[in-house]
Amino acid sequence: MANPNPLRHLLLRWPSNAADLCSTRVCNTGINHWRSRYSTATPESFAQDEKPGEKNDTNWFTLPPYTDTVNGAALGKEIAGRWSESRKDAIKDSKTQESATDVASTTALKWILRCCPELPRSLVQKLFRLRQVGKASYMAPQVTAKDSMNLGDRIFLPVTVKEVPVEKKELHCNGEEVNFIRSLELYKDPAIIVVNKPPGMPVQGGIGIKTSLDELAITCLSYDCSESPRLVHRLDRDCSGILVMGRTQISATVLHSIFREKTFGASGNETANEKRVLERRYWALVIGSPRHPKGLVSAPLGKVVVDNGKSERITVVNNSQSLSSQHAVTKYKVIGSSSQGYTWLELSPLTGRKHQLRVHCAEVLGTPIVGDYKYGWQAHRNLKPLSLSNVESQHEELPKRKNLPFGINMHNGSISEKHPRLHLHCKQMVLPNITQVLQNLGQYSDYDLSQLESLKLDAPMPSYMERSWNITNS
Repeated sequence: MANPNPLRHLLLRWPSNAADLCSTRVCNTGINHWRSRYSTATPESFAQDEKPGEKNDTNWFTLPPYTDTVNGAALGKEIAGRWSESRKDAIKDSKTQESATDVASTTALKWILRCCPELPRSLVQKLFRLRQVGKASYMAPQVTAKDSMNLGDRIFLPVTVKEVPVEKKELHCNGEEVNFIRSLELYKDPAIIVVNKPPGMPVQGGIGIKTSLDELAITCLSYDCSESPRLVHRLDRDCSGILVMGRTQISATVLHSIFREKTFGASGNETANEKRVLERRYWALVIGSPRHPKGLVSAPLGKVVVDNGKSERITVVNNSQSLSSQHAVTKYKVIGSSSQGYTWLELSPLTGRKHQLRVHCAEVLGTPIVGDYKYGWQAHRNLKPLSLSNVESQHEELPKRKNLPFGINMHNGSISEKHPRLHLHCKQMVLPNITQVLQNLGQYSDYDLSQLESLKLDAPMPSYMERSWNITNS
């Protein structure tokens, strides 16, 4: 009878020193010596059936031997409590262990990308199409992208005939800048690192963006880990608060799967008062007050193009509209109100859609977030700055302090100023202890996830939001 615990099928074999999640990386041996992009050799270079280990070894580059690891995506689903019943049934119907482990098999394509993250996926696929990938067990370059890897298999790739400079972007930061980024850390363990993202700093690079947090993390937050931190979720540029990154590929894959399953689950019939493995709570200052002190917003969101195609915005989509939409669910409750017409809300997104909280507040609750000129510009037209209390007046010089590195300013922008900044902050988060589960899976393949502990994180608000809090509560 098949093992009823699906985790036994997620774990194939784990390295003996799995506790050190940052040091046991397949790309740590040999890969760092291969830093260039790769130009493909001609098919004729393989015409003489030269095998690795023979007279022309210089024509081949050898990857580390394959070591079975955890299927991160499947493990994330199991942690999120979304293990597919159909997959369970398929495993139960399997008569052999091999058919069960096929669920978590690693292909030759995935192994190459895991060992060589600098290689473009399109280039690796081209190498497979030109039959320029070898595998020791075959002793010939006859490997397809979908071939499964077995323990100890070694992949051979052609050495480039013309090196091209690496385009990997790594920022060079001075001591002050490194210390600033590291001062944002809220939590760090071998699997994840959590920072309090400052407002105004983009999470990812793009057109017109010189500095982004994901690039700064490579330079400032890698520490002694052979891999660079990876994003597993996003925050808007002007939003602040808790941002989680995986320190290894496996931990990032697990966390990304958990965040994705959170959205998938809430899009179904699982929005009731059930215990959730992942919880995020944002604090927002809004203009006006919702009709009810707490509630659940369930409104689909869609994208529309405005300004003759120059920009786009998210909006609530009605059934009568022909726009494609995504289901979006948000819990809210009032945590503070003031006589000046402002309300503090705690917002818990049960799905992770773009601009979800901002649109739900503005279009559904009728209370746009302070500083959100994209979705609440009409409410801001008649908004006037509040007068400072006696306590605040004693600190009028505070917003004039020198900007932080990278042009970050966390002081200006409260409701006492003419143009307040976005008052949306990811204040609290509860998520599974990924390090605990990975370390225990290394010792016990039937580890009980009910024993999994949670991490509870809390991020202080930026100074301008703290000042607005004091003003509305004075």
